[in-house]
Amino acid sequence: MAASEDTITDDGNHTVELTVLDNEESAANGGSAAASSEEITPLLTQIERPKINIFSVSRSRRKPRELVIKAPETEISPVSQFMLWAWSGSRYSGLLCMALSSVIYFVMEILSENFTAQSIPLFETAFVRCTVTLILSYIWLRRIGLPIFGATHPRKLLLLRSLVGYLSLLSFIYCIQRIPFSLAILLSFTTPIMASIVARIILYEKLKITEIGGLACSFSGMLFIFQQMLTTQGGLQKTEEASNSSFRGSNHIYAALIGFFSSITGGISYCLIKAAAKATDQPVVTVLSFAILASPAAGICTFAFEEFVLPSFNSLSLMLALGILSFLAEVFLAHGLQLEKINKAANVMFMEAALSQLWGIGTSSIAPSLGRLVGCILILISVSFTMFFGPEKENE
Repeated sequence: MAASEDTITDDGNHTVELTVLDNEESAANGGSAAASSEEITPLLTQIERPKINIFSVSRSRRKPRELVIKAPETEISPVSQFMLWAWSGSRYSGLLCMALSSVIYFVMEILSENFTAQSIPLFETAFVRCTVTLILSYIWLRRIGLPIFGATHPRKLLLLRSLVGYLSLLSFIYCIQRIPFSLAILLSFTTPIMASIVARIILYEKLKITEIGGLACSFSGMLFIFQQMLTTQGGLQKTEEASNSSFRGSNHIYAALIGFFSSITGGISYCLIKAAAKATDQPVVTVLSFAILASPAAGICTFAFEEFVLPSFNSLSLMLALGILSFLAEVFLAHGLQLEKINKAANVMFMEAALSQLWGIGTSSIAPSLGRLVGCILILISVSFTMFFGPEKENE
């Protein structure tokens, strides 16, 4: 093995000496050389940067094929984005859910008026809707992995909500069969006012002057809408009284009192829905608890008080579609009551009556009149004020 040594002489010249070692001497010095190489090597090694050229840039940043294929599957449609935003993505979510519930009830009214081909008793219709609601709410809770009856502590609220809610439904069906339809609808729209009063007593919600004014404005619009209908039906009833001796005015008063009782129990039911939805943190539980009681009870009343009518295929399809829409409307209603104050949420419910009248005037199924237009304008102004100014004042 050869080794070189560089020395400097006195006159400044460099001299190089070449020394040749045998294998034995090199083996003896191997240990010291290895030790020195271990100390020198870390100091000499440098991490070389990868050389980048035009052939390697595009290859190193390419995404896997599976990720590229799965990307379009995660896209959400605009309708789904709006529904998610209305459900829990905005401070207006409570009022938006109430508005969606009113719109769905309005769509149900249009479908029932335009596609009804067979007269079905009211209890039978209620039985089908409650059964569809029961099945859908059960599937909903199973898919999200929540217990069917929720937590233990709010079960008394759920039971009380079911009893009061079905009592309100039962009394409304009795009322609508015995008094003019317009009067029954007008009495049913006193439910938001009753709910606001009961919420002040039970839930200790404060009623502001603006909120009282909004409810008064909306109900005044209802009076303008149904004023002509009530006077017209009143004249028809007088002719029927002359030809029918068994007709008595006291029966109408009794049925109207039952309808007013339905509004009171409906207002109490709204307060119980809000309390139970907050306790369980899941509004579908309140819908399921009502359907568990209402479905068998409506089935019993169908065979006990009315004659069962076998629906045709078209009628059954319409009843099932209305049952699905009813389930969605009740879920949005429960969630809206859960998020928002009852007096504000209840005022939005009057929007259904305004939409129904405007649709009837637009399709020429209802004769336009100044009273109807004034009533619709009053309701829309009141609801718009609640929608756009109510949450801001509440947050302040």
